[in-house]
Amino acid sequence: MREGRADLTPTRRVAGGARKDGSRSRLGGVLARLWRIGFVLLAARACLGGSHLTMAQGNASSEYQVKAAFLYHFAQFVDWPEETFKDASSPLTYCTLGEHPFHGVLDAILNGKAIGARSLRVLHFKQPQDVRGCQVLFIGAEEKKFLPAILAGVKGNSVLTVGESEHFVQDGGMIGFLLEENKIRFEINLEAAEHAKLKVSSRLLALAKTVIGGHRGT
Repeated sequence: MREGRADLTPTRRVAGGARKDGSRSRLGGVLARLWRIGFVLLAARACLGGSHLTMAQGNASSEYQVKAAFLYHFAQFVDWPEETFKDASSPLTYCTLGEHPFHGVLDAILNGKAIGARSLRVLHFKQPQDVRGCQVLFIGAEEKKFLPAILAGVKGNSVLTVGESEHFVQDGGMIGFLLEENKIRFEINLEAAEHAKLKVSSRLLALAKTVIGGHRGT
């Protein structure tokens, strides 16, 4: 699903500065572009030691707003096999498992958005055995003791598993959130993603703190 991805190609600066003629329209274009790629650029800055993803002290709401934004952008840099979807207009489905901590934030961020021709929807499941029809599955930290069973339950399906428990990617998950020095970062288990027939963009790999089972690419 490469359509709809944010363009991370740097904008070149012309020597001598911008001409006054047409500068307002160019500025509007730049601002719109920055709005579109939003948290992807913030993710890059965080991985490079920037401070823009520093969390408010002890602010769980702020933390999950950032994580929800990351979840939205992750899907822009992953390709699912065509057979994953019923047809070309089927929605891309995000799922959460257990007592999810987003409290409506994920639903709000994804509401009305699309990636390419696919609209986005969110489903919430209480029990691992109920999980179905997902392309992105968020597994909260409180589900860690059930992680082996959860991952076994989606094995063989092209489901991007994202979690926040300690050692999530080492335990077989695909993208794991980390909180370091009050900043959100993430790791990727590329081998697990490839086993699920998911193609992860080199741009996303380049933003990860750690990539397991593969190379970051260029």
